[in-house]
Amino acid sequence: MLCYILSWCEAILQDSVVDSMEAAIDRLSYSTNFLNFSVQRSLIMLEELPTPVEEHVDDQRYHFMSLLLNLANTFLYMINTYIVVPTADDYSMSLGAAATVCGIVIGAMAVAQVFSSVYFSAWSNRSYFRPLVFSSIVLFVGNVMYALAYDLKSIPILLIGRIFCGLGSARAVNRRYISDCVPLRIRMQASAGFVSASALGMACGPALAGLLQTNFKIYKLTFNQDTLPGWVMAFAWLIYLIWLWISFREPAQENDEVNNVPQKSNAAAENDALERGVVQPLLLKSVGDEQDNEGDQEGDGSEEAQEESRRPANSIVEAYRLLTPSVKACGAPFLLVLLRIILTNDHYCNSLMQVQLLIYFMLKYAMEVLLSESSVVTTYYFSWSTSTVAIFLACLGLTVLPVNILVGSYISNIFEDRQILLASEIMVCLGILLSFQVIIPYSVPQYVCSGLLMFVSAEVLEGVNLSLLSRVMSSRLSRGTYNGGLLSTEAGTIARVIADVTITLAGYLGQSKLLNVTLLPSLLICITSIFATCRTYNSLY
Repeated sequence: MLCYILSWCEAILQDSVVDSMEAAIDRLSYSTNFLNFSVQRSLIMLEELPTPVEEHVDDQRYHFMSLLLNLANTFLYMINTYIVVPTADDYSMSLGAAATVCGIVIGAMAVAQVFSSVYFSAWSNRSYFRPLVFSSIVLFVGNVMYALAYDLKSIPILLIGRIFCGLGSARAVNRRYISDCVPLRIRMQASAGFVSASALGMACGPALAGLLQTNFKIYKLTFNQDTLPGWVMAFAWLIYLIWLWISFREPAQENDEVNNVPQKSNAAAENDALERGVVQPLLLKSVGDEQDNEGDQEGDGSEEAQEESRRPANSIVEAYRLLTPSVKACGAPFLLVLLRIILTNDHYCNSLMQVQLLIYFMLKYAMEVLLSESSVVTTYYFSWSTSTVAIFLACLGLTVLPVNILVGSYISNIFEDRQILLASEIMVCLGILLSFQVIIPYSVPQYVCSGLLMFVSAEVLEGVNLSLLSRVMSSRLSRGTYNGGLLSTEAGTIARVIADVTITLAGYLGQSKLLNVTLLPSLLICITSIFATCRTYNSLY
């Protein structure tokens, strides 16, 4: 009897210990899955484990406050991007332009960002501090010009101010700092911080605009809901510039750090030689087989090819070819390759990356149309105030982090990525369809529910799509000027520019037709991407 009681107690203790261990494993798995999902979404690619010398170099280059300043730069820039969205139409009308000119006002920043991302990424090869200083100064000037345009009654000054803001986009520098200067052991957390800072900035921008509902003058300067976003962001960038100047530490160049690494001791060298001697007999057979099958010249060529495979891309064209290798193989333009994928079963040109790029373009286009025209559409149909629009946009932005956590920690453990991808595309398409204004009067529940469905589905789609893209992307795009992060920024920015231009052009048809005209391209591109995904579904892993 006593033995039975003891064994029963022991079983209870073992069960409790096992349950605790399983719970700890689950918590660790969920957090790790979310971090992996965030890294893949940021396209800051993690490389193989570093050697001790490389790890020492990373430790020497890393500085926590400098990393924090890069994340703060990302956060402020995203606020700067979206803080003008609720009031852009009202600002345009106050300067004598049509409300739909807000598309150009919002898109001017994205146009400049297409070019600034390239030169900032190239500049970061030599320095990180100087590009960030230049970015802060340009953004300060751009926001001041944006605010002064009201009193100057000048649309050109307004647009030039937004262009200056786009020229100050240092997100390429922020990505490069994380990928090049943050040690591998914490790079995953830093990448998750980059994604989180972007999401929080996207939510805080419209929310801050909703709080700036006042109107007063100091001398000849007007401070109201249209100009205060510019003045507030100018002040924020000035404070950031001072913080940057005081706290940022410029990382040493990699070559200098490698030269400063202490040489191995003789004992360490002997141990390495001994380890190589132990391992070498295990490899003799395979080496002999390779020598039988390949000549010396081919061996040299193999080493050169291996070295070539590690070298970063030297131009935007080379990076694009690495991203879409089958385009070069087929000798066809990108759009023709997409058409061939959709209409045929040609596996030679059936590249997954073209389809994923199309999906990325589609979701960025649809999201930009929803966000940029929200103030015009809601004012026309529902007579919403600026504060109401700001609350709606802030609520959309606040869904980004919870959605990423849900997908990265839970949904991705239950379903395959390709299943989530296709389901998200269908939900985006459904959200677009529900957004159309047809026979029945357009209502607030219809707009809010369809917009929320479209935005959340697009967020899920973006994360899963970039996760798949990061798996098949060349390792040569993990570092260098023309890296995967730069290419994703360029692709998304171009989609945003086209969407903003579409809004302005559709405005010439009248505000009554604006909603349906701008949604139609989104619907067509979405249907095309769904069809392309179905054609390549069996190749998606």
